[in-house]
Amino acid sequence: MISILNRIVEHVEAHLGDQIDVAELATSLGTTEYHARRMFSSLAGMPLSEYIRRRRMTAAAGDVLGGDELLEIATRFGYGSTEAFGRAFRAVHGSTPGEVRRSGGPLRSQPHLRFRLTVEGNSPMDTRIIERPAFQLIGHAARVPLIHTGANPHIQAHIAALPPAEHARLKALSSSEPTGLLQVSADVDPDSTEGTPLTYLHGVAMEHDVVGPEDLDVIRVAAGTWAVFTASGDYPAALQQLWAATATDWFPSNAWRLRQGPSIVAIIDRSPDFSSATCELWLPVERS
Repeated sequence: MISILNRIVEHVEAHLGDQIDVAELATSLGTTEYHARRMFSSLAGMPLSEYIRRRRMTAAAGDVLGGDELLEIATRFGYGSTEAFGRAFRAVHGSTPGEVRRSGGPLRSQPHLRFRLTVEGNSPMDTRIIERPAFQLIGHAARVPLIHTGANPHIQAHIAALPPAEHARLKALSSSEPTGLLQVSADVDPDSTEGTPLTYLHGVAMEHDVVGPEDLDVIRVAAGTWAVFTASGDYPAALQQLWAATATDWFPSNAWRLRQGPSIVAIIDRSPDFSSATCELWLPVERS
């Protein structure tokens, strides 16, 4: 995967003025657009689309300072008008092309990324690979924004709004792995851009052919392979660190890639105040 990401970066560098078909590029490199975008975002700390925009505007800044016509520069970097180019330029540099041309700056350059794999070997990851038939996730769903660090207040408010008896009712409906009350994230933006909406479901897993209560939301999950990771420690920090480690350590070192589907967190054990917990993270995967 590290080699693939570097080849994607080199392709971007060679085609800054062209439309880049990420799906076609990923397929030609032997992976999927979904996995490539998820891994790029996790390792680079920004979506691939944002990196492309930053690199284009970094290259364009030299042409702006060189005195080229703005329409010519805009066309060179794939923009249909000077207005669209100016908006993208300002979003990256914080100044318009005209302001930069008059004062010489400020400019915010995006360096050419290079991915490297550093193997420490001192933090083994507790992982299981499981084949699961189709099942369903039922519970209470809400659309919430993606937040990378710390507790998500929108999810907290969603769960807090449920009456205590509802948690017990849901738990009693659990009839399939992963067991117990679950935290489910679905419809996640492949770029994992912070603030983008996702579907969060507080619920349980049931066999695919069981008819659940009509008042509950349902996410149907196709049969497939799952990588199951375990983490213990401060909550939610340990879980978020585990998420990061799957991208930086596990996927680059193993012959698996993410496939589309929900990610699932099962709380195996927790302290009374939920300040610490043991969690299982279920990620849908396929052979790379």
